Amino acid sequence: MKIYTRKGDQGKTSLFGGGEYLKDDIRIEAYGTIDELNSFMGALMDSLTGSIDKSPLQKIQNQLFSISANLATASSAPLPMDPVDDDDIHQIERYIDEMTNNLEPLKYFLLPGGHPVVSNAHICRTVCRRAERRLVSLDAQESIRDPNLLAYINRVSDFFFAFARFTANVLHVEEVHWKGRDQNG
Repeated sequence: MKIYTRKGDQGKTSLFGGGEYLKDDIRIEAYGTIDELNSFMGALMDSLTGSIDKSPLQKIQNQLFSISANLATASSAPLPMDPVDDDDIHQIERYIDEMTNNLEPLKYFLLPGGHPVVSNAHICRTVCRRAERRLVSLDAQESIRDPNLLAYINRVSDFFFAFARFTANVLHVEEVHWKGRDQNG
């Protein structure tokens, strides 16, 4: 099987189950951004060392792949993957709670940085937030068939913020605090 079809050469793509869309259509942007997030997650996991558990990231990656498949499916076709359920959202919340239980309460705004792992987690967070914005736009145009999807993606972005803080703590690196103009000296 060839990897190229030449069908995209005119800036169009097809969904599973039919329908041709321009590649900048909001639906394509939405699942493309989810795919981008998944790729950045791979880079984040590759940057992890030591005792940091990758299994929550792997679970989220697999879920994001299923979400992309569902978003890449025509509205008239059955969803190929199970939609996000309440348990998926609660699992992300449990991960967040486990990571933040022993962290100092936030007293400052944080800037991305301090360590490559922390920075990669913040990149994932911001790409996830962009995916969330794309999904909101898609939902405004045509209802997303997965009623829990927006809540899940919102929680995943929270996960990455917590993961950045958690890994900074595990790696013994100082979080980078935002300093206002008056504090920059």
